[in-house]
Amino acid sequence: MAESTTTVEAEGATVEGAAGQTEGDATVAYSSESAPEAASAAPRPAAIGPAAATGRRKEAVARVRVFPGSGQWRINGKTLDQYFPNKVHQQHVNEPFVLLDLDGQYDVIARIDGGGFTGQAGALRLGISRALNEVDAEANRPPLKRAGMLTRDPRAKERRKAGLKKARKAPQYSKR
Repeated sequence: MAESTTTVEAEGATVEGAAGQTEGDATVAYSSESAPEAASAAPRPAAIGPAAATGRRKEAVARVRVFPGSGQWRINGKTLDQYFPNKVHQQHVNEPFVLLDLDGQYDVIARIDGGGFTGQAGALRLGISRALNEVDAEANRPPLKRAGMLTRDPRAKERRKAGLKKARKAPQYSKR
């Protein structure tokens, strides 16, 4: 069998080889008329501005505003440590900033109503994620989406049905 030799010209450079074309040490699987654009060395500046969003989880609703600042938190007039003394809840709420390397670059003002502490922390996290997405969707959306922070958790308490004590709990059965 004879190998066919092909010639491909890209950006003034001629590449010759067999079916698996080689250019120096790298194998070229596909060549077009123009070389792929190299990614710019300097990262594009992030759009910094205020944003607002709403987050919900179970019965909790969080109305959130984020704006450039020094990383201060005001939740119902309290700081993050005062409102969420549990470190797990603080970490859960702060995840969007840590994921995007924006920790300490935005101030957060939030009003939270309803639910318990865990539901409120989940609602606040979703509100912050949506607000950061609104600030710069092009840069912030892909990592937030991959981490699942833009998805609302639909789980909520099931309603009580007639004839039952709770959503599914039936009254005790008595044989006699």
